[in-house]
Parts: sequence; structure tokens; C-alpha cells
Amino acid sequence: MKLQQQEYNKLIQGIGQLLIAGRERAAQEVNSILVQTYWEIGRYIVEFEQRGKEKAEYGSQLFDRLSTDLTQAYGKGFGRSNLFYMRKLYLSFQNSGTLSHKLTWSHYYEILKADSDLEISFYTKQSEKEKWSVRELKRQMKSMLFHRLALSTDKEGVLKLATEGHEVQQPEDLLKDPFVLEFLNIPEKYQYLEGELEERLISNLQQFLLELGKGFAFIARQYRMSIGGKHFRLDLLFYHRILKCFVLIDLKRGELDHSDIGQMNLYLNYFKKEEATEGDNEPVGILLGAYKDHILVEYATSSITNKVLLAKYQLYLPNKAQLENALNKLLDI
Repeated sequence: MKLQQQEYNKLIQGIGQLLIAGRERAAQEVNSILVQTYWEIGRYIVEFEQRGKEKAEYGSQLFDRLSTDLTQAYGKGFGRSNLFYMRKLYLSFQNSGTLSHKLTWSHYYEILKADSDLEISFYTKQSEKEKWSVRELKRQMKSMLFHRLALSTDKEGVLKLATEGHEVQQPEDLLKDPFVLEFLNIPEKYQYLEGELEERLISNLQQFLLELGKGFAFIARQYRMSIGGKHFRLDLLFYHRILKCFVLIDLKRGELDHSDIGQMNLYLNYFKKEEATEGDNEPVGILLGAYKDHILVEYATSSITNKVLLAKYQLYLPNKAQLENALNKLLDI
């Protein structure tokens, strides 16, 4: 009877797994058909427009008429905004084969709010690669992720970013300029301590991992190291699955100093000798501060063989106009 019960339990488990997989495939197929259908509707609107019947702009009466008539005939789902983004879906992806079958209409609805084709392409690729939920996608777009990554590269890098998404191939690819930590809800002029910053990051670890990017696995906070009879503590310790290395993060409330760089270099030497195992690449250190002096950084890091990266963070969302102007200047070079 015991053996029969075990076999029966396996049967239930097997059927359950099959049902879950089938439902996931069915949902994905429904989403794919819905996106394709909305693309076709967008094509119909554009073709109607091109025949000179009426200019299909967001403020035109065409969307009002279509919304009213389609809603009366077929029910919900045909609001003015939905119809506008169906049209934009077709204009942005005129080859329907380039549509992702892994993204829902809700993903595309948010992505199509981007101002440029470069942004639309990037957020489409990145949403698919990192399996962002719609909520995660909205947060990344609101934090201007594309612009922050683009401004850390050159014109060719921006175009590659748009067509291929963000690939982490070297330690420098871990950085954003700046890291945005608005989810901590710390007022801009509030006099917080480094310990409070760390505490809030840990309390919002899921959001922090989203901001850090793909590949980070959290290991520990206040990681203790004993070196030469003295004890040191690292604020945050991660392992990066793609780079196959430890990533050490130290938090600084104010400006990054040359002594901070020297201390991080000490930590990295310790990890190379004491913590790294076979198959691990050399560890990477990230000093995360509110300010950094570029000249000081250049002199302080010029003779260091370890990979010490310095990055800024800010506690509020970036200024969209400033980032767009900076990116436009870069693309005009």
C-alpha cells in the first residue's frame, strides 16, 4: 500500500506539472495572438490613413469614432489610447516577425510610450532577456535605464545597446551612471547614515537587485574579514553568475575618497587569496557614493591592478530632459 501511495503521488505530481506547463503555453499563445491581432489593427488604421481618408493622430476624431464604434460592436479594449498604441505598434515593428512572443500587450503598451525607436528596441530586447514583469519594466523606464547605460558608452555602443540589449561581458558593464535608488524613499535633504542606507537596501533587496541588473546573487551583509589581526566588514557581498566572480560593494554617504579606494583594494586582495575557488574570476569592487571626483579617481586607481569601480547613486529619479539632451549630443557627434 505504501508503494502504491508513492506511485500515486508521483502520478498526481506528473499531471500537475503537465497542467501547469500546458496552461503557461496556452497563456503565452493567447498573448501572442492578441499582440499579433493588435498589430494587424494598427496596420488597418495606417492603411486607412495613407489612403487619405483622415489623418490618424492622437488628437484626431478618427480615434474617437473608432473607439466608440468598436466598443459598441465588440466590447472593452478599444479605448483611444489602446487604438493609438496599436497604430504605433505597427509603425514601430513593421515586420510582424520581429514581435516578441514572450511579451504581452501590457508590455508593449508601456514600451511604446518611449520617445525614440532606439528606446523602444532596447526595452523590447531587455524585457525579453531579463523576463521583466510589467511593473519592473515600468520602473526601469521611469528610471531612464536606457539613457543611463547609453551615456556610459560611445555612439556605436548606443546603437548596439538598442539592437542587442545590455550584455554584461566585463566588469565595467555592471555600472550605471548613476544608480537610482528612489525606491528607498529617503528624502533628498535628509541626513541619513551609511548604516541606514545599507539597512534600507537590504529591506528593499528585490528592487536593489533589479537596479543592479541581471546576474547578481546576494550573499551577505557586513561580511567579516580578519586580516593581520584586525577585523574588517564589507557592507554588501554578491556573486555574479555571468562574470563568475565575487562583487564587493561598499556604501559611502558622501564623496568617495582615495582612502576608500585603498580599503577596497585591500578587500579584493583578501578575496583573491582567501575566498575565491577554482573557476572564479578575480573579484570586482564597487564603491557606491553620492559624489566622485573624476581626477581623484584617475590618480587613485591608475596603479591598482584590481578592478575597483566607482559609481554614483542618487535617491531620486533622474531628470528626463537633461538625460535626453546629453544623449542627443552624444548621438550628434
